[in-house]
Amino acid sequence: MSAAAVGLPGDPPGGRRALGVWGIGVAVYFVAVIFRTSLGVAGLDAAERFDVNASALSTFSILQLLVYAGMQIPVGLLVDRVGTKRMLTFGVVLFTVGQLGFAFSTSYGTALASRALLGCGDAMTFISVLRLGTRWFPARRGPMIAQVAAFFGMAGNLVSTVFISRTLHGLGWTTTFAGSSLAGVVVLVLLLLFLKDHPEGHEPPPSQHAGTAYVRKQIAESWREPGTRLGLWVHFTGQFPAMIFLLLWGMPFLVEAQGMSRASAGELLTLVVLSNMVVGLVYGQVIGRHHEARIPLALGTVGATAVLWAATLAYPGAHAPVWLLITLCVVLGACGPASMIGFDFARPANPPERQGTASGIVNMGGFVASMFTLLAVGVLLDATDGDYRIAFSSVFVLEALGVVQILRLRARTQRRERERLVASRVEAVHVPA
Repeated sequence: MSAAAVGLPGDPPGGRRALGVWGIGVAVYFVAVIFRTSLGVAGLDAAERFDVNASALSTFSILQLLVYAGMQIPVGLLVDRVGTKRMLTFGVVLFTVGQLGFAFSTSYGTALASRALLGCGDAMTFISVLRLGTRWFPARRGPMIAQVAAFFGMAGNLVSTVFISRTLHGLGWTTTFAGSSLAGVVVLVLLLLFLKDHPEGHEPPPSQHAGTAYVRKQIAESWREPGTRLGLWVHFTGQFPAMIFLLLWGMPFLVEAQGMSRASAGELLTLVVLSNMVVGLVYGQVIGRHHEARIPLALGTVGATAVLWAATLAYPGAHAPVWLLITLCVVLGACGPASMIGFDFARPANPPERQGTASGIVNMGGFVASMFTLLAVGVLLDATDGDYRIAFSSVFVLEALGVVQILRLRARTQRRERERLVASRVEAVHVPA
């Protein structure tokens, strides 16, 4: 039996009501991802609208991710203190205003400010949804709940790839981005009317601490756990290859370096998203039943990604064959689910009152890696006169760093998990019925 399968005393009951409440939180995350990834299909249009080069274009996504990553620990601390509903409300207001501001931006500066505001609101969503899941569902459902949340996030990415790209070229910049911001208003109404932080009878104990001492204690105790640090490095190593592809550089790479039409490139971006959705459900089922599969799945995905990128970039012809690009996109689709495995290390390592903080630390990993890689690709493209082979080779550096850290931390994490499993079994035996 795995740690995930142990029914702990005081576990929330789950059920239909839990699905309904949690579904509202997932809907908020769905809209946040639509807004976050909408620039990925509008990169070439943004370069033309604001008259910027590759480095300046990458700054849009870098700033958004910088704000997102920088907000993760503060958001984790706040959601542990003020609750999910308040954090999601703040987040929806901010990312909706940011998307609306981006729609009407006519200068590079105002567009940057709008993306920063969007990133700030976006940063408040996923950690809140993960915490909502831990409050409404039993611990054994954790891996599947996280992967399903990511599944709907990728559905939001699919909306960007398919519908935003079409309306952008049919209706224009302002109408597309302003119209999409209405989705933020809809989910704001839903969460204000129907979302609850926790089921009756499962209220968390009131916080007894405040101020900087409480903040330091929460962060230090979360970081002290090897499971939190391992989770961060799994997220760091797994997420960024697909993130940079979908968020900004996939479309330019396929169009400019591989000679594809925008329509064909859009289909390959859609394939990444569809692959992510399918693989995420498979990984969730496998890890829910076999917790020991986490490291092999994470490292296997990282290895396959590195091999496919190397084959694509090193292909001797001017353009890689279509079958190789298709295979690359299918494998990139597994990166998101592999990064989600990081939360499955942090979750059992931390008590309920630290779940938000620990999840925030983990969630920083992939976005920090994505931010640095987005910048590296943009700078290298400008420095090499658009040589995508050199620019995308920066992916391998961060993958190597992440793999080393995963291998370093896995034994300590597994030992601590075995100790907790024994303790939880003893507690389950001695809790009176």
